[in-house]
Amino acid sequence: MLRLVLVAVALTMATCSTEANWVIFKAKHNKTYSGQEEVRRRKIWEDNLLKIEQHNELYAKGLSSFYLGENKYSDMLHEEFVRVMLGFRPGHPLHPDNFTSSQFTSVLPASVDWRKHGYVTKVMDQGQCGSCWAFSATGALEGQHYKSTGKLVALSASNLMDCSQKFGKFQLKLYQEYLGIVSHFCLFVNNVSEHQDGKCKFTKANVGATEKSFKDLESGSEDALQQAVATIGPVSIAMDGLHASFQQYSGGVYNEPDCSTSNVNHAMLVVGYGTLKGDDYWIVKNSFGTSWGMQGYMLMSRNKNNQCGIATIASYPIV
Repeated sequence: MLRLVLVAVALTMATCSTEANWVIFKAKHNKTYSGQEEVRRRKIWEDNLLKIEQHNELYAKGLSSFYLGENKYSDMLHEEFVRVMLGFRPGHPLHPDNFTSSQFTSVLPASVDWRKHGYVTKVMDQGQCGSCWAFSATGALEGQHYKSTGKLVALSASNLMDCSQKFGKFQLKLYQEYLGIVSHFCLFVNNVSEHQDGKCKFTKANVGATEKSFKDLESGSEDALQQAVATIGPVSIAMDGLHASFQQYSGGVYNEPDCSTSNVNHAMLVVGYGTLKGDDYWIVKNSFGTSWGMQGYMLMSRNKNNQCGIATIASYPIV
């Protein structure tokens, strides 16, 4: 009888704890639901928390190099997350005559982090419009503009989305016809939230940065990517984010051997590289806001046969 009472008390405490955590989750991420939608979202959230707990047990035992955590996407089914958040589609073929891998420097630093040198703006949130390519493109141009002028200008991904329709939304074309990307603070205050009517509001007076051309790196070559990151600056890349672990990634060196090296579906920005406890990694800036990953960043496995296609499509702008 006593055992049954203790079990009942434990279940009650667990239920109360889950309820409290659900309230905290909604408040933290400004979530509001109506009627049955809240029941559905809570069930998804609870299922995701269980998956997080199960994976982190492996991490605690040293069987995984990365861990998962709750974030603003924890109330989404994985299929929904993929449909809404992963919007990269390659829009032009790589040009063999554009590769730069032949211009290698023999000795590269063991680690690089361009955030420490003023090349990188704050992490943004792309919202639910599949605009990762625009944030990857503007991030690369922001870095090269800073390298050229000494001024770090936060460029408008929203403006790029609206004004690049004719280029098929390939994240590195950057609508050169318009001679640049409008300064984020000249035109948009909250980035994607201003992306409403889809109309191009470009004006030359508000140009924040310009580019002359862009360079493709040798497809699949992590050596070429390291060379570019070390000597040029942040580089636009695309990778496979289809695995459920990507949705809830929270820290550590992401190692997903089943990732595709060819089916890249999410554009991001490599801002550095290094090694942690013997695991080589890339420092990658995402556009999912700061609740995802390590304050919006991830450490992606490096030198593991182009895992997740990290070097399959990589380019940087020439300013």
